[in-house]
Amino acid sequence: MPLSPLARVRLQLTLWYAGVLALIVVLLGGGLFFAVRHQISRQLDVSLHAATAALVQAARTREVERARATGPVADAVAELHIPDRALYLFDGDGRPIIPAHAASWIRDAAHDAAMMGSADRDLAVPESHEVRLHAERFTGSSGTAYVAAVVADRLELEDQYASLIGAFVAAALAALILVAVGGWLLARQSTAPIERSMEQMRRFMADAAHELRTPATILRTRAEVALSHPRDAGEDAVTLAAVAREAERVGSIVGDLLTLARADAGDRLVAHELFYLDDVASDAVDAARTLAERKGVALDVGAFDEAGVTGDPGLSRQLILILLDNAIKFTPTGGHVRLDVSATDGVRAIEVSDTGIGIPAEALPHVFERFYRGADARGAAEGAGLGLAIAKWITDTLGARITLTSTPGQGTRARVEFSAL
Repeated sequence: MPLSPLARVRLQLTLWYAGVLALIVVLLGGGLFFAVRHQISRQLDVSLHAATAALVQAARTREVERARATGPVADAVAELHIPDRALYLFDGDGRPIIPAHAASWIRDAAHDAAMMGSADRDLAVPESHEVRLHAERFTGSSGTAYVAAVVADRLELEDQYASLIGAFVAAALAALILVAVGGWLLARQSTAPIERSMEQMRRFMADAAHELRTPATILRTRAEVALSHPRDAGEDAVTLAAVAREAERVGSIVGDLLTLARADAGDRLVAHELFYLDDVASDAVDAARTLAERKGVALDVGAFDEAGVTGDPGLSRQLILILLDNAIKFTPTGGHVRLDVSATDGVRAIEVSDTGIGIPAEALPHVFERFYRGADARGAAEGAGLGLAIAKWITDTLGARITLTSTPGQGTRARVEFSAL
C-alpha cells in the first residue's frame, strides 16, 4: 500500500537523521581508529626500543663477563627473556650470534642496521600474519660492533584493534537503531501539528461544502421552479424573497469563511489602541436590537461600567455582536437576553446571558470548533456553526479569555475578560 504524504515525510526525516548520524559516526570512527592505531603502533615501537635497550645491556654484560672469566660463565643474552619478544644478537657484519640461526629477512634487517645504524621493518611471515622488527647497531665495551634486533608479533596489535572495532561497531549500530527509533518518534511528533492542520482543513472544506450545498440547492430549485411556471407577480415576489434569504445566508457563510481564512493566514491587521468597552457594547446593542425585536426577545442592558482597554475596537464590536446574535437565536420568543459591562478589581469584562435552550455539558468543549452545531442547536436556529469559532479567534487575538457556562433548558452565559489598561 502506498505511503501517505506525511508518512513519506516522516520516513524521509528518519532517514535523514540516521544518515547524518551514520556520517558523523563514520567520520568520527575513522579519525578515532586512525588515532588509536597510531597510538598502539607507537606503544609497540616504544616496547621494541625498550627490549632492544635491554638486549644491548645484556650483550655488554656478556662481553664484560667473558673478558674477566677464567672458566665457563653464564651467557647474559641467552638468559635474557622478554615475553612476546624474539631477541637476536648479530656481529658487526650482520652474522647471527645468539641464536646461531636467524631467518633471512631478519639477517637482511640486521645487515641494514649494521650499515645505517638502525632498521625498522613490518613484514608478512609465512604464518599469514605480520611482525614488527627493530634493529640497531651498538658498540660493546671492547669497541666491538654488534647489532641487536627484537621482533614482535603485530597480532597483539591487530587483536586490540579488532576488539576496539568490534566494540565501536556494536555501539554505532545500537546508536543508529536508537536514532532511527527516536528519529521516527521525533518525526511523528514534529509532523503531528501538520497532520492535525491537514485533518482540520479537510474537515473544514467538507463542512463548508455541506453548509453551502443546502442554500445553493434551494437557490437552484427556486430558480428552476420559477422558470417552469408562467410569470406571476405574486409568486415571483415570494420566489425572489426566498432567493434573497438564501443568498444572504450564503453571503453570511462566505463572509465567515473569509474571516477565518484571513485569521488563519494572519492577514487581518489588528489595531492596538485605547477604547472603552461600554461605548463599543452600546453600539453593538443598537445593531442587535432589531434582531431581538424581530425574534420577540427582550434585549436588556444591565451593569454598564466605564471600562477602558487597549485593543481593536472593531474586533471587539464583532465579538459582542456574535455573542448577542447567538443568544438571540437560541432564545425562544418571549425570552430575555442581557448584556453587562463591568470593571472590577482591574478586570474588564463583558457578559451576555440568555434564557434560551442552553448547551448540554457534553457539547460545551466543542462549541468553539468550526461548523460544530449540537443536535439541539440544529433544530432551534439557522446557522453554519462559525460564529463562536470566530469569537474564539477574536478573543485569542485580543489576549482576552472567553468562558461559557450553561444549563440546558435554562440558558447560557458567555463571559469575556479583557486585560486592563
